[in-house]
Amino acid sequence: MTGQYDSLEIGDPAVREREQFAQMPAAIAHAMTAPGWARHLGGADAKAINSRAALAKLPVLRKADFVAMQKEAPPFGGLNVTPVANVKRLLMSPGPIFEPEGAAGDWWGAARALFAAGFREGDIVHNSFAYHLTPGGFIMESGAHALGCAVIPGGVGNTEQQLEAIAHYRPTGYVGTPDFLKILLDTAEKSGKDASSLKRGLVSGAALPASLREELGRRGVAVLQCYATAELGVIAYESEAREGMIVNETVIVEIVRPGTGDPVPDGEVGEVVVTSFNRDYPMIRLATGDLSALMTGVSPCGRTNARIKGWMGRADQTAKVKGMFVHPKQIAEVAARHPELKRVRLVVDREAEQDTMTLLAECAPADAAFATAIAATLQSITKLKGSVKLMTPGTLPNDGKLIADERKP
Repeated sequence: MTGQYDSLEIGDPAVREREQFAQMPAAIAHAMTAPGWARHLGGADAKAINSRAALAKLPVLRKADFVAMQKEAPPFGGLNVTPVANVKRLLMSPGPIFEPEGAAGDWWGAARALFAAGFREGDIVHNSFAYHLTPGGFIMESGAHALGCAVIPGGVGNTEQQLEAIAHYRPTGYVGTPDFLKILLDTAEKSGKDASSLKRGLVSGAALPASLREELGRRGVAVLQCYATAELGVIAYESEAREGMIVNETVIVEIVRPGTGDPVPDGEVGEVVVTSFNRDYPMIRLATGDLSALMTGVSPCGRTNARIKGWMGRADQTAKVKGMFVHPKQIAEVAARHPELKRVRLVVDREAEQDTMTLLAECAPADAAFATAIAATLQSITKLKGSVKLMTPGTLPNDGKLIADERKP
């Protein structure tokens, strides 16, 4: 895996910074033609936003605000510049949060990350991100098409059927969660299906512990990871150097003190805040809720843009499980549907390199059927399976925590 996607990746950092902020006033002015941004930015002087210091004075927008904004001004809270009828796809993420996809090629900025992971023109790519309503599958597919790759739209689930497609088409690359790649390889081994064509992968949407990366490598698939959201596309990605994640050329990343919009010194852990230059659906200082830190210096691979250390946890209690966000309000809704429950807490962990969820629920003595009913409610609300452990009232701490993420970053 040599070379770069384009010359931007090895440009002088000072020149890059000047050029990006020379474009910023026009980008802010363009965003403010959308009523949602005009309201949120409160009449900011776009011409004055020409430096990081000036950008840092603008208010952050939190993902938690999207649901209310979109209910008030459907479908996108007035944040879209391009009219709804002129976008390519209308998508939906858990929350629910609604997102557009514009018509431009590589609209999500995924091609650069795929190139860094070794994907090249002529490759066949097996895409196991979801295609049903959610953006994940389309984010990676559009990037692969921009590189000149053919894509198998595997989606999620249907493991045996996906292995049939892999054995027949013999893709060299995989995109999806790392957990599902392991499931595919495990199932292929047990069933005798041939998945040996897979040599590289770009994974996202779930943690990639060193143990899982090493296991996948031993089994013939070299994997790198990227960091993406539905609103922003690919924010940052790994290169073969595997020293942090390189910020995508399409965005500007700040690290701020959680709960504020104030940037922290380089190296200090804080919340990731991102500004994009997307013409259809711009994002100005979107607070992702994820924790990370900026790294100093240039990547050993030669790419010169800023780097972040990768995902280091959540600034709030929200957890990403198997590529899906689980919110505290969802766990509260589970409890509300079963009035017999007292305190509840969702424990997120990993077992056998897979994300797991266990709902600890205080209640008076109840039988297994009651626990099964609670588990069904949990799956209905979060769209993820989890186990339920009934607890004696008074067992859980009285600290207001609804989600405990016990996975190591």
